[in-house]
Amino acid sequence: MANIKSQIKRNRQSEKARLRNRAVRSELRTRAKAAVSAAGTENEAESLRLAIQRIDRAATKGVLHKNTAARQKSRLIARVRASARADES
Repeated sequence: MANIKSQIKRNRQSEKARLRNRAVRSELRTRAKAAVSAAGTENEAESLRLAIQRIDRAATKGVLHKNTAARQKSRLIARVRASARADES
């Protein structure tokens, strides 16, 4: 445990940020799963839009790096398209 006052405060701040970031990342995974499961249905576009919106917001808030967000969006769109094609077959 830290003895220095500034470090004690920094630990409190870090813990709050960690919990906040964990909640955001959890929601990102939930939205991504919903988008993939909705592939090929009438809700596909809406659920994909919501997932991408959350990824963008996480990047804006600093939870994700902007390149990480771009990569996640790209992979998510590819997965949704692949699932939609698999459902059509």
